[in-house]
Amino acid sequence: MGDALFFLAVAAPVFVLAGMVKGVVGLGLPTVAMGLLGAVLPPAEAAALMVVPSLVTNVWQAAAGPALAALLRRLWPLLLGLLAGTCLGAAAGIGLQAAAMQGVATTALGAALAAYAGLALLAPPLAVPTSAARWLSPLVGGITGLVTAATGVFVIPVVPYLQALDLERDALVQALGLSFTVSTVALAATLAQGGAWAVGLAGASLLAVLPALAGLWLGQRLRARLRPAVFRRFFLVGLLALGAWLALRPVP
Repeated sequence: MGDALFFLAVAAPVFVLAGMVKGVVGLGLPTVAMGLLGAVLPPAEAAALMVVPSLVTNVWQAAAGPALAALLRRLWPLLLGLLAGTCLGAAAGIGLQAAAMQGVATTALGAALAAYAGLALLAPPLAVPTSAARWLSPLVGGITGLVTAATGVFVIPVVPYLQALDLERDALVQALGLSFTVSTVALAATLAQGGAWAVGLAGASLLAVLPALAGLWLGQRLRARLRPAVFRRFFLVGLLALGAWLALRPVP
């Protein structure tokens, strides 16, 4: 796997494609990378290769754009909820290494995400009033943190919730980057504390950052050319594909 030819011929193109998907819709790099690399690598190796590119692209996505300060002021209760929920979930023994039903839970989450995206494609977008967001944000963050601790998947319910806040296109993508960054850091911290953090393939994972960032940049350029209605359709189709992949992949 450490072969340079393999990296150039297989891993690099996969991460360019995965980065492009993330650049356009704001999520999906781990899904695309794991789905494609899993066909030629053991799952543990594919996951180890994907860790650093996922974290770096999330940080870039969160930092890109002019709305970072405003989003932090608006979303800090959500982000604190994400941290607290993930840590509480791990402390309560529902972490990834202890979750006997992890595969079933992930399948159920994928089905829920696909159902939400399918309905949203057929119905008008939902909206969360500002007054409700004050108490919903920490609740949604906490629930997402618990789900993250149990399954490693941090899209439900935070992704539908952020979309319901009626954020402008680029602000929505930036908000997703913020929440994914916090979730990734919190999950990595709980795994490290539990002794489950693997550092294998660290060099290859660092190298994979370059094609992932190149793909992210290309995807962001493409997103800038999309009208808001077209972007919403792309975004929901991306959620539908992500949910279907999580729901239909084999349960370990």
